[in-house]
Amino acid sequence: MKSSHGTNPILPGYFADPTIKKFGGIYYIYATTDNEMLASGVPTVWYSKDFKNWYNHTMEVPSLESVNLRNFWAPDIIEGSDGKYYLYFGNCQAGCNIYGYVSDSPVGPWKKLNEEDIPVIAHNYPREGFPSLDAQFFKDDDNKIYGYWGTWVHYNGGYAVGELDTISMAKMKNAKNIPLEQTPEPFEAAYMMKKGDKYIFMYSGGSCHDETYHVRYAYSDSPYGPFLPGENNPILATNEDGTVHGPGHHSVLEENGHYYIVYHKHDYPMTRGGLSRQVCADEMVFENDSTLKKVEPGARPIFGDMASEVPENKALYAKATASSSYQLKSLQYDYEYQPSHATDDHNATLWKASNNTFPQDLTIDLGRMINIKRVMTQFEFAGYYYQYKLEYSKDGESWQLFTDRSQNRVPGSPMIDDGDAKGRYMRLTILGTEKTGLYASVWNIKVYDSLFEIPLQMRGKPSSEGPGTASTHQQLIGIDAKEMSQAVGLDSIRNHGSLGGKFMRNGQVALSVDDEGVKAFEFVEGALVLDRPVPKGLEWNGAYTLATWVKNPEIGKEGECLASWCDRFRYNLANSYNAMHYNSGNYGAAAHLDGHFDMGYNTIPSSGIWHHLVLTFDGVVEKIYVDGELDNSQVMVLASQIQDAELRIGASDVGEHFSGYLSSVKMYDYALDLDEINDLMKTSNPKFKGK
Repeated sequence: MKSSHGTNPILPGYFADPTIKKFGGIYYIYATTDNEMLASGVPTVWYSKDFKNWYNHTMEVPSLESVNLRNFWAPDIIEGSDGKYYLYFGNCQAGCNIYGYVSDSPVGPWKKLNEEDIPVIAHNYPREGFPSLDAQFFKDDDNKIYGYWGTWVHYNGGYAVGELDTISMAKMKNAKNIPLEQTPEPFEAAYMMKKGDKYIFMYSGGSCHDETYHVRYAYSDSPYGPFLPGENNPILATNEDGTVHGPGHHSVLEENGHYYIVYHKHDYPMTRGGLSRQVCADEMVFENDSTLKKVEPGARPIFGDMASEVPENKALYAKATASSSYQLKSLQYDYEYQPSHATDDHNATLWKASNNTFPQDLTIDLGRMINIKRVMTQFEFAGYYYQYKLEYSKDGESWQLFTDRSQNRVPGSPMIDDGDAKGRYMRLTILGTEKTGLYASVWNIKVYDSLFEIPLQMRGKPSSEGPGTASTHQQLIGIDAKEMSQAVGLDSIRNHGSLGGKFMRNGQVALSVDDEGVKAFEFVEGALVLDRPVPKGLEWNGAYTLATWVKNPEIGKEGECLASWCDRFRYNLANSYNAMHYNSGNYGAAAHLDGHFDMGYNTIPSSGIWHHLVLTFDGVVEKIYVDGELDNSQVMVLASQIQDAELRIGASDVGEHFSGYLSSVKMYDYALDLDEINDLMKTSNPKFKGK
């Protein structure tokens, strides 16, 4: 399989835009929590004493008064001259701004620097239209602190630099833009450091969504520039075998005369849109004060000789079996999330159950009887809780309880469970997750025969949400024109699926017979809207199948929505919206509101012909089938928002209308496989009576 070199990624999970710091003998990584609502997960910090064993904590950060804060993007932190810690996050919920917070501790809880929510760096600063994101701060030898920020800078005229007011730590002065020609091929993620008398201005170019993302640098004699492009650019880029894909948005740790670049790269198999990123670290070498060598990913372990208080992991490479494992089959990948991935102590590999049903279990054979004092489990998502229990056994047949977390509502990574047992086998049974549609999945599980110190020893707060809703594994929606009578009318159409209820006509929808004699619903500018709420099983990452027989007289580039069931406006984020379309635009098949995430057709179904179109999502892979053949697929994580949403056939929630014929529509809260799809295609074919 493809994975990172050596010990990369250094963190288990999806995190991006890392800032690495060391305070009081502890390393901290502050990062964007990725793969959750378009990089809008909880504000998080990881900490470690040995750079090998990392612990996650969800920080308490107050919200804005005007909007429920959910973007905690590209954090940076400064230790002030007053001994306090100053944390800065960007978000784009009320313009693209940088907000500041203060705490007596590097991990919070945090207080606002300005109770009136005035940003430290506001949108339109230092000039009109400039987006203030990705701020990083640099303290010079004279204790002046400079800030560097900007994103999409190839559109916006270059990065910005300014001086932070060190009295308030809450406002900037003397800001200006850095001319584009001084930083060739820029995109975002500025970072300043100093080597000798030279100011090294580093940044990311290309696109964060794909393999073009990379790290570049320029240098100057002044923190304001002018800057000269450095040699050996880009110094970090996608490598030939793809094990390091789209690396960028970094920070640098200097320790004992050595420099270490901490950055993110894309996961493997790669999630669509490139926002399931993972944090890596490699040594960065200077040829001289103004020249960086190209980084060699994985060329040498980071702090490989550092002593650790953590004892030997008795589960390392232990034989593992599971109730099931997921086989990812798509046009791009054929990959198994094997049980053995949970015992390889590698943060690029994951065990994942075969579907999103519970319970699912993972059993480890430790090879011999040992004392079991501590079990540490790194679930796929550190920011959401998992409900589970741990059992031990001497013979693999008779089991005793080690830990019962069946009612757990506290997230974290690793989850730490202590006890006093003796056994050869450990069994982890996952009973549920916080969010609908998430899988039983584990990066690593570790077993120890003795206890040891945990840095900081913090406990997260319980969540008030969930747990997620289990799939009913049923057909939710069913309407078929050939079962309709002209006398009945379309103002109220009975839903024959398990949701029940009726579809109400809104706009121009008629029961017609096309030129082939097929009875169908003809849509002009109308929709059929179900009078029942969208079921909880379709929320968040919930699996589904939507199948329809459709005839489109003319294929448009936009619009042509066959069905929708999410609230586009609750978060207005790409993967919080979900709908099925039939057009030649970005979201010709599956709409998520952003060309980086939408899924079009590889081969657009021809106009004027009846086609069986089926869109499926099993919680991992989204697929579109055309007439029983897989046409396109993509790895995807959704955050579907169904609150206040309506299930519509023939239109989206903003009036993207379908203009053509639908003979039948069926929807399920699970993903049909190819055999089931082909059976459905035969039994629902509108051209054959009684079929």
